[in-house]
This record gives sequence, structure tokens and C-alpha cells, in this order.
Amino acid sequence: MKRKVQKLYYSIGEVSNLIGVKPHVLRYWETQFLVLNPKKNRAGNRIYKVRDIKFIITIKDLLYDKGYTIEGARKKLRESKNNPDVLIEQLSIPFAEPDRRAIIQSLKKDLYELGKLVESL
Repeated sequence: MKRKVQKLYYSIGEVSNLIGVKPHVLRYWETQFLVLNPKKNRAGNRIYKVRDIKFIITIKDLLYDKGYTIEGARKKLRESKNNPDVLIEQLSIPFAEPDRRAIIQSLKKDLYELGKLVESL
């Protein structure tokens, strides 16, 4: 069985290619979002951890896909307690409106109960 080896650190070029934005955009976002603060190696090159990349994905989604302004994206990140995993999960839910979410949760509960009923037969 082959295991995918995950790197600990990624260069700005690797992150740029992975995310689909130019390196200068990543450098600009560092000035606008305090949560995005990659370390630098001895040569002064930025080194991004997986956590940094999650923030970048979240920021890109907020700005490019959801249409937030930079200030709006900053506010959204603050509301999520600076946890990119929670925000990424929330942003990926297509029916995040409260009414639709309640309907989906109700359907999920009904399906669960139906499954239990079928198992007992």
C-alpha cells in the first residue's frame, strides 16, 4: 500500500500553483490578513505550512467565489475564531441558509429512523 507523503513546508511558488493565484497576490494577502503569516527560512524565502494553505484557500473562496471585500473577508475570518477548517466546512455547505439547513436536518433524521426500521425487519 502506497502512502501519500505530505510535505511540512511549501514554497510560495508551490502554493501559488496549487491555489491558482500569483505569488504577488499571496504577498499582498499577507499584508491584509493577519492570520496569514508564513515563516521565512534562512534565505528569507516564505515557507507555508498546511494551516497557512488552508487560510489561503479560505481567503480565495471568500474573495473570488463568494464576492466578499477584503474587509468583509477579514470579518468573516474573525467570526470563525481564526479556524480555517470550520470556515472551509461552512463555506462548502450549499444549503447553509437556516431554513434549508433545518429541512435537510429533518430529512436526515427521517432517513436515519427509516434505516433503523428497515434493519429491524
